[in-house]
Amino acid sequence: MRWIYLLIAGALEITWAVAMKMSNGFSVLMPSIIAGVGYIASAVFLAIALKQLPLGTAYAMWTGMGIVGTTLLGVFLFHEKLSVPQVICVILIVVGIAGLKILAKD
Repeated sequence: MRWIYLLIAGALEITWAVAMKMSNGFSVLMPSIIAGVGYIASAVFLAIALKQLPLGTAYAMWTGMGIVGTTLLGVFLFHEKLSVPQVICVILIVVGIAGLKILAKD
């Protein structure tokens, strides 16, 4: 369950970040509410996962999921552009997240 909690925390990390972008500096009500609730919920699920996972591994995976997810959604939802070096760096983050999971001692 600890990995599921971490996955939920990562999904909520992406949710609040995208909602924050959509809130236009917290000037649009619904995305602002979603950002606030998502931020708190993400921290709660991360805290639950941290009961059983090492801090460094869990935090790196949580932030990595957020980076990859928000980068992809930035491209698809907000038509942001990525350079080749940026794509390579995001791929390296994915490899790092996978490596942390594979090497994690359960």
